[in-house]
Amino acid sequence: MRFHLFIVLLVAGLLISACGAAATPAPTAAPQPTATKPAAPTAAPQPTATKPAAPTAAPQPTATKPAAPTAPPQPTAAKPATTGVALPPVDPLQVKGDIRTAGSSTVFPLTERIAERFKDEGYKGNITIDSIGTGAGFERFCKAGETDISNASRPIKSSEVEACKAIGREPVEFRVGTDALAVVVNKSNTFLKDVTLEELAKIFSDTTEKWSDVNPAWPKENILRFSPGTDSGTFDYFIEAVMTPAFKEKAKEALLKAKNLQLSEDDNVLVQGVEGSPYAIGYFGFAYYQENQGKLTALSIKGVAPSVQSVDEGKYPLARPLFIYSTAKIMNEKPQVAAFINFYLTHVNEEIRKVGYFPASQAALDTAKQNWLKAMGK
Repeated sequence: MRFHLFIVLLVAGLLISACGAAATPAPTAAPQPTATKPAAPTAAPQPTATKPAAPTAAPQPTATKPAAPTAPPQPTAAKPATTGVALPPVDPLQVKGDIRTAGSSTVFPLTERIAERFKDEGYKGNITIDSIGTGAGFERFCKAGETDISNASRPIKSSEVEACKAIGREPVEFRVGTDALAVVVNKSNTFLKDVTLEELAKIFSDTTEKWSDVNPAWPKENILRFSPGTDSGTFDYFIEAVMTPAFKEKAKEALLKAKNLQLSEDDNVLVQGVEGSPYAIGYFGFAYYQENQGKLTALSIKGVAPSVQSVDEGKYPLARPLFIYSTAKIMNEKPQVAAFINFYLTHVNEEIRKVGYFPASQAALDTAKQNWLKAMGK
């Protein structure tokens, strides 16, 4: 009986341990779904990561916007390179042979400055520049045939062209700038600040002797007149622009017969003359006035004072062109002359304001360069 009870208990124990062993594997399968669930959340951050990527793309258009304003200066910088006629480059170091020039006292400082730069950049020859007046310069160029280049503060006259042709020279004109004529009085002059062209013609004519003859409100003192000489292009221009409208064909005579008149080709003599008396008046190139403006007063003409701005804007009544002249034959027979004129036209606008003058218009300078190309057969 006890034996049977032992057998029953043994069988029951075996059954219980078999059931316990079979039950343990079942819970181990459960973690597998639990492991797959965390995998799903880890995929979720991926869309979250794509959202920041969208904002980082936005700065790209913002970066292109500043680039747009920086583009406009490029065309502005390119304009000088594409504006106007270009001449072949000149290396002054390679230029040999001497150059002779003469003429206008007004053009003299400009030609002198260009010559100095030509030498600074390597030219080893000699450049002679004589300041003798436009008319005398054309005599040397057209009659004596002594010079290679003639400096002029007025266009060449038809009679001078004929004189040139008589010795086998055909003048070629090169416009190099613009000058203003300054009419000046003594610093102590208190009665005259502005003058009309009509009054100016009377002041410099033989029809008046005293200031009060021109205007009763002015002093009853003799007018002391100082003028460039008759060989000067400045004199010619003054006759044309001031005296001729008032006195027609007797314009030159009216000035030359005026009392208390001193003529001189030397502008410094004129400056000293006006500086010497409160009743003196004179005229010469604006550049000479700038050099002496501490000593003299420049008059306004019809309410417009001579200045860079008034000349550039075409408002000042007494502005005139400046030239140099040569011939195609001279330029081809003397390459140094052609090279110097090329250099002159290429760099004149970089130097002209430094001597008190004003650039010619782009059209006028282009015409001068085209004249050079034509003379050289290009």
